[in-house]
Amino acid sequence: MILPPFELHQPSTLDEAMATAQKLRDEGMTFDYMAGGTDVLPNYKNRLNARRQVIGLGGVAELTSIDDTSIGALARIDDVARDERVLALWPTLAKAAGLIASPPLRRLGTVGGNLLLDTRCYYFNQSEFWRASKGYCLKADGDVCLVVPQKETCYATYSGDLAPILLVHDAELEFRSPDSGRRVKLRDFFAYDGTRRFEKAADEVLVRIHVEPTALATDYLKLRARDTIEYPVMGVAMGVATKDGLVTDLRVAVTGSEAVPLYYGDLGLMGAAVDASTADRVHEALLDRIQCYRNVPFPPGYRKAMGAEFGRSLFLQLTGQQA
Repeated sequence: MILPPFELHQPSTLDEAMATAQKLRDEGMTFDYMAGGTDVLPNYKNRLNARRQVIGLGGVAELTSIDDTSIGALARIDDVARDERVLALWPTLAKAAGLIASPPLRRLGTVGGNLLLDTRCYYFNQSEFWRASKGYCLKADGDVCLVVPQKETCYATYSGDLAPILLVHDAELEFRSPDSGRRVKLRDFFAYDGTRRFEKAADEVLVRIHVEPTALATDYLKLRARDTIEYPVMGVAMGVATKDGLVTDLRVAVTGSEAVPLYYGDLGLMGAAVDASTADRVHEALLDRIQCYRNVPFPPGYRKAMGAEFGRSLFLQLTGQQA
């Protein structure tokens, strides 16, 4: 498919990007920021909420660095998967990055782009011709959600891989706009709606992800149709700490289930014994909490069941029991 016409602005510094955003905003123009373009450009080709102005951030090298407490939002996913510092400090973040898409897409895509990934749905990620024949949806050009028919909430599914482990790590996001900067906890960032998605102003750009080192044992499991290219249709991240045979810290987050990634915390299991019965309780708690919709491949019930099974398996593995 051919891209629709748009004007591409290519700043080389963050200050230049903010000046461009200020100018476009003052002229009453709407715009998108674009990093790797692996999500934005396919949507544009399908005429999905395309803008006439795009600020390309690929040349802003200052946003690519990685240090002991943070990762630049423009760090390439492949670099995060291979970086020795990330592997040492946040090994599950490196693992999740290595599971994203395919090698060519990982070399183009960015950490920030994966966190801000647009939601996906059968009724949205289609050509304009297909959507016109079916009837447009609430997320693009229409006024009714075709997954759960009503006009208030879009039930497209969030499918980023990095959010759940960063929720486990209690990461913070740093934003810049032409007017100011701010930091917000990732756990407070997402807004439950497949169109709105998160609490972010249109002219704000994500610049860094702040992640403190942790003593938790962590891991991430992902369900997808193929071992490459595919988005998660269910993903579970977990962090566990134990002492004297008891759970002293437990953090669970999921992706690929609903309109946002969800942080479930300790599932009410703080202080529970480190044994198979607690693993079963993790399974039961996730079965009770996870809700899936018929809007992406794999039946909702199967995705839900696999999320619960992933939770049990992760708990057994991370506490040194039989997996």
